[in-house]
Amino acid sequence: MTAFPPFFRRSLKTACLRALCAVAALGAPPLVQAQGFAAYITPPRFEVSVAPGANLRQVLEIQHVGQQKGNYRISTNDWVLMPDNSVTFSEELTADSCRPWVAIERRELTIEPGARYRYRFEIAPPPGTPPRECRFALMVEGLDPARVQGAFNFPVGGRIGVIVYAAIGDAAPQLEIAGTRVATLNGKPTAMVDVRNRGNAHGRLEGFVNGTDASGARFEMSPADLPILPGETRGIAIGPVVDDGKPAPDIRFPLVIKGNLEWGKNRLPLDASFAP
Repeated sequence: MTAFPPFFRRSLKTACLRALCAVAALGAPPLVQAQGFAAYITPPRFEVSVAPGANLRQVLEIQHVGQQKGNYRISTNDWVLMPDNSVTFSEELTADSCRPWVAIERRELTIEPGARYRYRFEIAPPPGTPPRECRFALMVEGLDPARVQGAFNFPVGGRIGVIVYAAIGDAAPQLEIAGTRVATLNGKPTAMVDVRNRGNAHGRLEGFVNGTDASGARFEMSPADLPILPGETRGIAIGPVVDDGKPAPDIRFPLVIKGNLEWGKNRLPLDASFAP
């Protein structure tokens, strides 16, 4: 299960991921022996378009940063975005899965220390496919388990799921604000907008809005970078934009937020008061 981060940070970091999936509740920091999972993967997600009957090729770059050769297994999974914004993956084909349209270059590969591998995959929706969104995950799994020592001694593996969104034909989102509220996230009250998607592809809110709290303090604010999938209504947190290395400000509710949220070339005006 992978959770989306609830923080709002202004960052110039390159989009890359590194993961080690370990069991951590042993009372003390674990000691990891052997190299385990040691890969940087770019990009962290794909958002592409493809016409019915066409063949779209994309490239995922895997950089192995271990001191020994790295062995990896690549596969596709279906996935579900849960109400708590976590993701669950499934190797079994789900209803209406588009994974039969996906071809991957190979299922296993070995990468030399410090080397990069450009891994290819293709999406080929059949001719006549109606407008829809094809969603799946490319799973990159390390085959060289590390060993964790503590109260127990056990092997640890790791994997990363790279999410792919492929709009087929003229599939597109259609977002609207269904309501506003305050929710508790990480122990703090947080402004939320409930966003409904009446389209046939996922969408994301972007843009900056202005917030003024009960003390008169003003904040530049931005929506969480979460997908709103077709047919669903999802709560999207609106939080202050914080420079890297600086703490998030304390907000005194009620909070008034004004401005325009954006999705694509469209705008969603927001002028609301938020109170716990």
